[in-house]
Amino acid sequence: MTTHQTQTSQTKSFMTVSMIELWERFGYYGMQALIVYFMIQRLGFEDSRANLVWGACAALIYVSPAIGGWIGDKVLGTKRTMLLGAFILALGYAVMTIPSENTWVLFFALGIIVVGNGFFKPNAGNLVRKIYEGDDSKIDSAFTIYYMAVNVGSTFSMLLTPWIKDYVNEHYGNQFGWHAAFAVCCVGLLVGMGNYFLMRKSLSKYGSEPDTKPVDQRKLAMVITGAVAAVGISALILEYQTLARIFVYVAGIVVLGIFIHLIRSSEKHERAGLIAALVLIIQTVFFFIFYQQMSTSLALFALRNVDLNFNIFGINLMTWSPGQFQALNPIWIMLLSPILAFLYTKAGKNNKDFSIAGKFALGFAVVAVGFFVYGFAGNFAVNGKTTSWVMIVGYGAYSLGELLVSGLGLAMIARYAPERMGGFMMGAYYVACGISQYLGGVVANFASIPKGMSNPLETLDIYTSLFNKLGMAAVVCTFIALAVLPLMRRLDKRHQGIH
Repeated sequence: MTTHQTQTSQTKSFMTVSMIELWERFGYYGMQALIVYFMIQRLGFEDSRANLVWGACAALIYVSPAIGGWIGDKVLGTKRTMLLGAFILALGYAVMTIPSENTWVLFFALGIIVVGNGFFKPNAGNLVRKIYEGDDSKIDSAFTIYYMAVNVGSTFSMLLTPWIKDYVNEHYGNQFGWHAAFAVCCVGLLVGMGNYFLMRKSLSKYGSEPDTKPVDQRKLAMVITGAVAAVGISALILEYQTLARIFVYVAGIVVLGIFIHLIRSSEKHERAGLIAALVLIIQTVFFFIFYQQMSTSLALFALRNVDLNFNIFGINLMTWSPGQFQALNPIWIMLLSPILAFLYTKAGKNNKDFSIAGKFALGFAVVAVGFFVYGFAGNFAVNGKTTSWVMIVGYGAYSLGELLVSGLGLAMIARYAPERMGGFMMGAYYVACGISQYLGGVVANFASIPKGMSNPLETLDIYTSLFNKLGMAAVVCTFIALAVLPLMRRLDKRHQGIH
């Protein structure tokens, strides 16, 4: 096969995976834009319960890919597991369309989504790696485009599902809008799977070893049985907050214990890289506590204390639904990613590139600016409602921080982790992210509004007080990140073998 034919084949294969990933993210973020509002406004949850349920769910969503990746590699095959995950996710969103106020319907639906995500997420990413295996020059640009597909899917769904919810509620009754919006998430997955089946031949050469053999019915039955059990366990964790706390803290202690054991038992030349990775993973945990505010305290701030009209000189340009503000995150990511990539490349050519640890410190600094913007918003609020332009500026800082910290998390693992520990380190990174998602829900509860309090003048002070404290916490994280920079430089030199 000629080089041109190989490139065409790779591009088609890559587009097949990217399209199903785009639709999967369409479904997931469309659900995320509404889920906390749904629990509070439709099911009558208190803020504190909604924040913790979603925090626990996000934690499970981050932890589950560790098992799904192993099933894809060793048991069913990467492609089959990815497709099974897409089907399970569609089923989860379908359950959320049931117009019931029984909380167990919600918990089982979220449990199904946790399991579906665990099957889908790691295997879609692994397929992209396999398509460009051995071609480092292409894999970076492929993952950049892949990340853009994620953001395109999430932007459209976060703008669409809140609008559908409002439109249907207004015209067909106050309960059906929620379920119509979740139905759109389900349809997104079905479109993604349909597209995959049309283009599946482009992936015939790629996959893990089990993909090359007929489906082992016994193994498939065992995986499905395990998936059903995992849905039940996830639902129980979401219903009973004590179980969620135990799960999160045990996961944290186990990962930290394994990390310490690996550092103590590793080869001397590996130790510096492992310590550097541990320091940066701990910093990532703090970042994701801030990140989780987007779908909890910031989402509720938009609901209660933000003027939904975008006004310039008294002219209303447009009106948004509270849930649509979350779309500002992927919009900013798409705008800022190419600029950052250009700056990194230019700095690298002039030997002036920041270290990953330096970028983490800068990331925390801009996150602090974002939260201070939200905190300051109370000073020019009218009748407890602040301008929606505050959300645009705050999300801009927030998203830049995400690119500097979260966007470099996997690059950090690739750089510092010894190859033989790559799988565990990737898993540890995601478990750490999951723990911090739950802790983010705990932090959001410092601004939980008591039932019955609806006056924006009262709720404004509660939110701005939390945002100012989070801004100060991000400043502290910035100084800690700066303080460990000399240590990180020494570890980096040792890791590279420069003494």
